[in-house]
Amino acid sequence: MSFAGNFVLKLKRGETPLFKVLRSIVTFIVRPSAPRTPAFLKPLFRFIFEFHWGVVVFFRLLVTLVYSHPAFQGRCMRVGKNLGLSGLPFVTGHVEIYIADNVSIGGKFGVMSGRFLDHPSLRIGDRTEIGWNVSVVVNKEVIIEEDVLLANDCRISDSDGHPREADLRAQKAPIPLKDIRSVRICRNAWIGAGTYIMKGVTIGEGAIIGGNSVVISDVPPYCLALGNPAEVLFRNFGRPSKKTATPAPDSAPVSTDSSPAST
Repeated sequence: MSFAGNFVLKLKRGETPLFKVLRSIVTFIVRPSAPRTPAFLKPLFRFIFEFHWGVVVFFRLLVTLVYSHPAFQGRCMRVGKNLGLSGLPFVTGHVEIYIADNVSIGGKFGVMSGRFLDHPSLRIGDRTEIGWNVSVVVNKEVIIEEDVLLANDCRISDSDGHPREADLRAQKAPIPLKDIRSVRICRNAWIGAGTYIMKGVTIGEGAIIGGNSVVISDVPPYCLALGNPAEVLFRNFGRPSKKTATPAPDSAPVSTDSSPAST
């Protein structure tokens, strides 16, 4: 073990009085603790706190209006009215992006496309809300219809990114076109945080996907599905409450032998 590695190990263990003192100093530097603020000073520091974040929000707004919005709209094929952005999305490749009206996109939104097809496209419908840290891999087509809720940390991909055969991956071969299949998220669907939606999947109208699920097959309309791989747990779940809607029993359980793609 090197001298530096041995020193760090002794510092972490703190076995001697000297290294205990050094470890406490390092701990204070890494995670400093301060005395409690006196009550009569709290209004002052509350003002400082609010002023700090007010300045941050103001400059973020300024950057968004004069830089992020124009730059992103210049990258898209079409952008509707009232687009909301929480930062400049990251887009790589030749993907064609179409955004409808009243769409909201959170920060750290990424869109990537490869070399496999000439016109990969991402289409986002009216009033869709996309959370933070969402990424979409588009090599053919990804369609997100109107009024979809896509929570934070979701991943959508219409391909696996590499051939499944080991020798072809080693040769950096392109993905076979049969393994690039479009993804569609239908209107009013709600996708929970951390969900992965894989190639060829259609998520039906009004369906709900539980958080941290991996969706590898179609989910019927108005179903609750979750898990890895995602399975349908309830049908007729979350149907519209309008008087004109066809009445249906809510939260009807699915038998354990039903497949996620069954109707």
